[in-house]
Amino acid sequence: MCAFFLRNGSKAHHSLHHLCRRRPSIESWNIKNQLQHSKVYSRLPHSFYRKTKEFELSNPSFLAFFSGVSSSASKFGLVGWYLEKLNSRPIITKSITCGLILTAADFSSQTIAGSLLEQYDLTRTLRMAGYGALIVGPSLHFWFNFLSTCFPKRDVITTFKKIALGQTVYGPAINSVFFSMNAVAQGESSSEIVARLKRDLVPTIVSGLMYWPICDFITFKFVPVHLQPLVSNTFSYVWNVYLTYVASQQKVSMV
Repeated sequence: MCAFFLRNGSKAHHSLHHLCRRRPSIESWNIKNQLQHSKVYSRLPHSFYRKTKEFELSNPSFLAFFSGVSSSASKFGLVGWYLEKLNSRPIITKSITCGLILTAADFSSQTIAGSLLEQYDLTRTLRMAGYGALIVGPSLHFWFNFLSTCFPKRDVITTFKKIALGQTVYGPAINSVFFSMNAVAQGESSSEIVARLKRDLVPTIVSGLMYWPICDFITFKFVPVHLQPLVSNTFSYVWNVYLTYVASQQKVSMV
């Protein structure tokens, strides 16, 4: 009996040993796979690994951010790309956006006024594009950031405070800059600029009180800070159609 168990036990041990040699374990397969990968990657220069490792250590959120941006860009296309640009280059992106919107607004204004049937004023459109890109876009960026810093809450009372500041501070200031810049570009003298401001500024502010409060309420109450200039510029399309029409009026007679 003992001889039987010894003889069969040695056979079982031999079979198990043969099976293990034919079918490697998962651990040995993983080790082999890692060695294969290391052989492939070892062909790259050593400096590549060192720089990559240093960058990952100094920017631990890089991979997560990049994968998130890639995912959103592939998922939402142009919208994802635009949102990524708002995060990486906010002022330039907002400035270009504002310049394009004011270009479209002036084109629409000339179309409504019938100027296209006579002679299209390209200089006027370029002037509006420059005004939007160089003045309105950056100023809106800093203005909305300033308001969100001073008034971080988004309740109704805080929203009305932001609206009041916009109508009493930013609105009159940016409209004064617009009329003055436009008058200077048309070759008007300082006295003519002052006369134009007296004629056009107050009616424009009054007209703005009938349009901007509801737009500002939506913007301040429901829109994130980094998207507020975009929403405000979208609302400003209609406003700038009116504003460019007012600015294109004849200068005040000094007789």
